[in-house]
Amino acid sequence: MVDRDSGSDHDTRNVIEEAAPKATRRRGAALEQAILRAAVEELAEVGYLNLTMDGVAARAGTAKNVIYRRWPSRAALCVAAYRRMLPADPEDTPDTGDLRSDALALLTRANDRMSSPVGKILSELLADIQADPERMRELREQLGRASVGPWLTILARASARGDVGPAALTPRVATVAVDLLRNEYALNGVTTVPDSVLTEIVDQVFLPLVRAHG
Repeated sequence: MVDRDSGSDHDTRNVIEEAAPKATRRRGAALEQAILRAAVEELAEVGYLNLTMDGVAARAGTAKNVIYRRWPSRAALCVAAYRRMLPADPEDTPDTGDLRSDALALLTRANDRMSSPVGKILSELLADIQADPERMRELREQLGRASVGPWLTILARASARGDVGPAALTPRVATVAVDLLRNEYALNGVTTVPDSVLTEIVDQVFLPLVRAHG
């Protein structure tokens, strides 16, 4: 006796298996990008302190030892992932035609970011890597690159208008306002910085400094 149902099920399974896309094994850059995306998603969902390598591995669909071959610690992975959480659109820079207004807009944006969950992730990460010079250097370089571009842009526009001299267009001068803002968070332990302090930073430090370089 022929079991037609069984044969039909077998044929159906064959059709499904043949139609299903074959899984592609990720390697190299593709795998690293998948892990970093998973780490960013985990950071956004659970924060730095609660992030685990097991959680990242599960989200990325890989094994924990695969992650450890690329990043030796949770901190190393999260420093690399945090780079993806930094603003990276140079076109999104204030252009009001007035240096003070542009500077206040940039500093307000930075303040909003530092007081957000992303800022909390950065604070937790910084606290955890204090004793790791390599990770600290890597993170500081990331923060510096992310913050310097927009400030140099508004200074370049101001220089073209004749508001400041070209000598002001240096990374050290350009980022002094946002550096002072970070100090407010680091030294005073605040959850957000009032607008009055932002105005003081711009009016009492940033503008006098850049105009002195005229």
